[in-house]
Amino acid sequence: MEVHNAAPATTPDTPAEGFDLDPIELRVLGVLIEKAFVTPDAYPLSINAIVTGSNQLTAREPVMAISESEAQAAIDSLMARKLVSRRDQAGARVAKYEHLVRVRHSLPPPEQAVLATLMLRGAQTAGEIRQRCERLHRFDDIAAVESVLEHLAEKFPPMVATLPRAPGTKEIRHMHLLGGTALL
Repeated sequence: MEVHNAAPATTPDTPAEGFDLDPIELRVLGVLIEKAFVTPDAYPLSINAIVTGSNQLTAREPVMAISESEAQAAIDSLMARKLVSRRDQAGARVAKYEHLVRVRHSLPPPEQAVLATLMLRGAQTAGEIRQRCERLHRFDDIAAVESVLEHLAEKFPPMVATLPRAPGTKEIRHMHLLGGTALL
């Protein structure tokens, strides 16, 4: 298992609007978006649930080993960027957190699902996204996924980009831009 301790991305190519998230912030935010879909009864999430979701061995690329203190630091940073909020619930013994991506960036559920899948699993083809989003949102066909990807790419600033076709590959892949554009 890869242990990942990351410093914040700081490159001249990094766009504004909070799209310079480091790998731990990306993982935590991706987990919050994903779990809002797949475990609505347990959402918002405690820091313990966020750590567990971040360190899952399945449906994650790369696999990470994030500590509770790293997750809390990421939550604090995401709260400062207004991408996450603390949700105090009556009678709750622990703090719980929810993502604000849907509100801050006006993203309907299909776009949230695609973005979370890209954040948790890296660059993918439209077909892979369709298959891997099944638990979050069911797309009727690949054209529906491509439409969502196009809309996310047209936002200002763009949230998704199409990667150049790799030599020997048939399909193009797409990636999120929430960690900046340095990887393009």
